[in-house]
Amino acid sequence: MELHEAIRRRAMVRSFSTDPVEPAVLDRILRSALRSPTAGNTRGTAWVVLEGPEQTAVYFGTTTDEEWRDHYKDWSGGLARAPVVLLAYSSPDAYVARYAEADKASAGLGAGEDAWPVPYWIGDAAFGVMAVLLGAVDAGLGGCILGTFSGEAELAGRLGVPAGWRLFCAVLLGRPDGRDHRSASLERTGPAVAERIHRGAW
Repeated sequence: MELHEAIRRRAMVRSFSTDPVEPAVLDRILRSALRSPTAGNTRGTAWVVLEGPEQTAVYFGTTTDEEWRDHYKDWSGGLARAPVVLLAYSSPDAYVARYAEADKASAGLGAGEDAWPVPYWIGDAAFGVMAVLLGAVDAGLGGCILGTFSGEAELAGRLGVPAGWRLFCAVLLGRPDGRDHRSASLERTGPAVAERIHRGAW
């Protein structure tokens, strides 16, 4: 698919078919994500791939509770049907160590996480997630980002994630089942393009 068409068609899908994603398609999407920009060539991002209901249930079982599922019952079931959950992790320690090396030390970012006004590990994780979302569109799949607001430590323990790695978000992948639920956020009006693009100065 032409890049600009993929960008135009990208949207969050909230109701999935249980049809599995072909392994070759999933592998291509993940390998593309690893080609995303990475500050200092640190490559301090990694993915945990959960496929099929038994594995994806680990994510939903540790990061949501009955109250959440009941509150979002109109679409939480559609999310849980996603055949693939990709967990985007990044390692702040890897970036701090990289920027303590001789060719980067002058930036002062090797002193620790607090030295970073903008944490590159968050940006690198986001670059990878965007590559996954565009790869999904290109493959005829749907995707949805979920923030994880509880259960991260338990999830990491169950999945054997090494200490120091932080979960950026989860990306659900699969085929839309046609019962997608529109987010209320889509009803919001936003600023015009001219208010968001400033040429020469703000």
